[in-house]
Amino acid sequence: MILQTLKIEAEGSNLTLLGCDGEMWAERRILANVQEPGAICVQAKLLQDIVASLPDGTVALELQDTSLFLRQGSAEWRMMALPAEEFPKLPEVEGTSRITLSMGELRDAVSGVSYAVADDNSRPVLTGVLFRYDGKKLTLVATDTHRLAVLALDRDGIGSDISAIVPEKALRTIRNLPMADTEEVTIRFDETRLGVDAGDCKVVSQLLVGTYPNWERVVPQEHTRTWVVDRTELMDNVKRAMIMARDNANRVRFTGRADQILISARSEDKGEAKEEIQAVCKNGEIDIAFNGKYVQDALAAIRTEGVLAEMTEPSRPALFRPVDGGDQRYCVIMPMALG
Repeated sequence: MILQTLKIEAEGSNLTLLGCDGEMWAERRILANVQEPGAICVQAKLLQDIVASLPDGTVALELQDTSLFLRQGSAEWRMMALPAEEFPKLPEVEGTSRITLSMGELRDAVSGVSYAVADDNSRPVLTGVLFRYDGKKLTLVATDTHRLAVLALDRDGIGSDISAIVPEKALRTIRNLPMADTEEVTIRFDETRLGVDAGDCKVVSQLLVGTYPNWERVVPQEHTRTWVVDRTELMDNVKRAMIMARDNANRVRFTGRADQILISARSEDKGEAKEEIQAVCKNGEIDIAFNGKYVQDALAAIRTEGVLAEMTEPSRPALFRPVDGGDQRYCVIMPMALG
């Protein structure tokens, strides 16, 4: 019950809100006119719904016994409360290792791989992102076993050596901190947790325990066929094909024909869709199928106008990367049966 609440503490000239789900803590401090210090816990969802429904303006909070009153104008809300002493304390993270990046770089890096994080808790380590830093290169990796997203940043001296699996929900919280892209953010790591201090905000999260899969052996070391296509045009074509593919396990078929790629999808109940897109191909005659959602996610994480697809055979994984991005950002996607 206590983990469904927010701890609210008034002291000095600040109001501090602290949330915890048992694995992660998030704290926000805001300025307030505090007439009398105190602390209490109230239902988080209830407080969120009330505050979201109110117009902009000043609100007053008053603690009376086991109730918290929230008032704005003529409106008054009374919320049942729990003792603040029952709420889990925010842990301290000493930080034996740390990395420092601009918030913009961190947001871009996390967005570049987090789409491939697994949502199946049967393998907990796959619900997070692998952070690995060797003093020169920061590598982020995510996989759900059907696809693999990798992003590497050449950054000399941004911290100490790190190998940690960070829960995706913690990265999502850090990415949403109220910081400008130009501001620097430092993530501290110890053996079991990470911690971030960002001005009036703090985030502490448990790290995921376990051994991350040997992802490097999944990355194709050679290819015999390539397609170079316009990213936006390909995204638009796949988006339209998905209208039919949704009824067929998101299966989208790609057929290389000289300087064109035929993109098709079918539904047993609705029909079939076909479109062609211009491409620069090298030995590109191949018939291969992918989960269209996976292709959409990979294309959304690529920033360049052109996309390079590297393949060998219809039954082997393909690699999607920016045309001019080297090996710094890419996605490996396992093919589907042609059906």
